[in-house]
Amino acid sequence: MVGIWTNESIGGKLAEIYQPPNAVKPRFGVLFLHPVGNETLRDRPAYTRILDELRMPCVCPMAPYTWWTDRVLPEFDPQRTAERHVIDHVVPFFAERWDIQPRSIGLLGISMGGQGALRLAFKHPETFPVVAAVSPALDYHELYGRGLPVDTLYDSKEQCRQDTVPMHVHPTQVPPHVFFCVDPEDGYWHRGADRLREKLRALGIAHVADLETRAGGHSWTYFNHMADRVERFVADGLEQESRRLL
Repeated sequence: MVGIWTNESIGGKLAEIYQPPNAVKPRFGVLFLHPVGNETLRDRPAYTRILDELRMPCVCPMAPYTWWTDRVLPEFDPQRTAERHVIDHVVPFFAERWDIQPRSIGLLGISMGGQGALRLAFKHPETFPVVAAVSPALDYHELYGRGLPVDTLYDSKEQCRQDTVPMHVHPTQVPPHVFFCVDPEDGYWHRGADRLREKLRALGIAHVADLETRAGGHSWTYFNHMADRVERFVADGLEQESRRLL
């Protein structure tokens, strides 16, 4: 038996929502940030199978081409940023629908969404103590100047670089459960993940990084291959947090 996907409006923006097939009140939830292709976890059995097993609902807000930043992209909204949409509207939705409070929501993202999940977690560790990123596109400032939406979000390549994940890592105020992974054959994004790993190691920040597993490069073959590991990491981290808060 599988759960049900629905399309709903959260804060006036489209979101795809997954309800696992059980009547038991869920303890934890997953907030998934989509990649630049706007793909969600809908029709991704590698992910929904684990969501069902762990009885975790999932919310996939849509924020095309925003890179999940705290910067306005008029095509998304003339005033609201993607980051504020997540904080101000999507996070409260978990409480309204399932009585799941902040710190019981795990962040998960792929590619554009992977770097967005890491940035949100490092900027707001009090809200997001658990984060997992698959193939995070950390060096997206390298896309600046190519006529892409990144050019609208920032005034320069350097301004963009200053907003990337490593620049938001605080030495002491960090999410306690951090996981990220990139296929070594993912030539465009692997180096950025390696640099982030080096920085976290230098600061003594606990994290798990898998930059060695090969399973198809930057593709859904790799994303699906990592599904079981990343979702169980999120679930285990949330379980540990729930015990710590007792």
